[in-house]
Amino acid sequence: MPTAQTPARSTLKTRGDLLAVGLALLLVVAAVVVGAHFNRPGSDVVLWAKAAPLYGGWVAHYGPGSLAAVLIAGCVVFWGPPLAQRLSWGRLLAVGYVGALCWTFALAMIDGWHRGFATRLSTPHEYLHEVPGITDIPAMLAHFSDRILEGQPGQWTTHVSGHPPGATLFYVWLDRLGLSGGAWAAVVTVLVGTLVTVAIPVTLAALGRADAARACLPFVVLFPGAVWMGVSADGMFAGVTASGIALLACAGRAFEQRRRVAVPLALASGALLGFGIYLSYGLVLLGVLAIAVVLWWRSATLLAFAVLGALAVVAIVTLAGFWWLDGYHLVVERYYQGIASLRPYSYWVWGNLAALVIAAGPAVVAGVRRLRGWEPVVALAGAALVAIAAADISGLSKAEVERIWLPFTVWLLPATALLPRGSHRWWLAAQAATALMVNHLVLTIW
Repeated sequence: MPTAQTPARSTLKTRGDLLAVGLALLLVVAAVVVGAHFNRPGSDVVLWAKAAPLYGGWVAHYGPGSLAAVLIAGCVVFWGPPLAQRLSWGRLLAVGYVGALCWTFALAMIDGWHRGFATRLSTPHEYLHEVPGITDIPAMLAHFSDRILEGQPGQWTTHVSGHPPGATLFYVWLDRLGLSGGAWAAVVTVLVGTLVTVAIPVTLAALGRADAARACLPFVVLFPGAVWMGVSADGMFAGVTASGIALLACAGRAFEQRRRVAVPLALASGALLGFGIYLSYGLVLLGVLAIAVVLWWRSATLLAFAVLGALAVVAIVTLAGFWWLDGYHLVVERYYQGIASLRPYSYWVWGNLAALVIAAGPAVVAGVRRLRGWEPVVALAGAALVAIAAADISGLSKAEVERIWLPFTVWLLPATALLPRGSHRWWLAAQAATALMVNHLVLTIW
């Protein structure tokens, strides 16, 4: 009897997956239809997103990256799952990283070299706009908060004012290294952002789920959110903080094995995650993921050294003149000085979730449905869901979350490891189709 029930149970689970994806699709359709209704001429509701729930415009187009993106997707769909099982660990991570780079760049090139890549970070609203005027970094940090609110002398441009100084400093440092201009900024941003392709499987492997790491890696490569990883600074934020979580997981294993590298790894993880809260205020919510990793190892020593590393970064930035809490309160005030005061919470509190579904892809929806019990995949994906829920309910994420939530969304990808091995190619094809459809139908803005 047990063997006879196994196919039936498998069929039921598959039907459950498809039902979950169907419901998610209905959410997306509802968000698109209601968004179109609110965006109609003469409407009293202002969404400030012409392709709601995505931030961009409905513009069917193709470009030099179209064919390349389709070919890359095909290669990952057909060869990704078997290679993920056969390649040695080091080679797998290297191939995955290169594959994700190619996928992200090809998607960006659908919009063309200039519009899709080289000038994405050099518009008047972006960080690079302020870089030439920053000649004294200590003075910039000391007076950063004075220029956050609208109407202040020398007020920062949109993205600079909306983030702590770490994001701007990242591009100032690139400029100091001679990597000036939008093209170099885009290259480095994508290189750093794509580190999630290494960080996620490394985290899973360190937590004892090397099988899940291999299973989910092709899904990390064909992440639909790569549409916004190339090129937005939020992709870079995802790469930095994911690396911090990976180091934290590795430090926990090293402490368990009593290895000397444990303390340096823990300090480094804390420093990266500490720097993360100076990239974006909302990344403080990644503390939920960090806590999940620490709880998995049940190590007070791991927590202590990670916190020490984070506090070192906080101390340096604070002594330089920027107090995080001051910046946060001013940003909340600035947030409601602009279009956020017009965007209705009643739409975006659920429209955001539709944007999340698009960025994560149907395979993630099906994988999240399968979360059960307490194990590393559940801990990581569950913690990401908690962070996303907090960000959504806060009302400080109204629209653009397909980009803004990238550092959280990538941690839902481990859930794809729960999908039946034989179905991976179909789910990968669905992931690729989602990204290609979005990138060819919507002209994203940033």
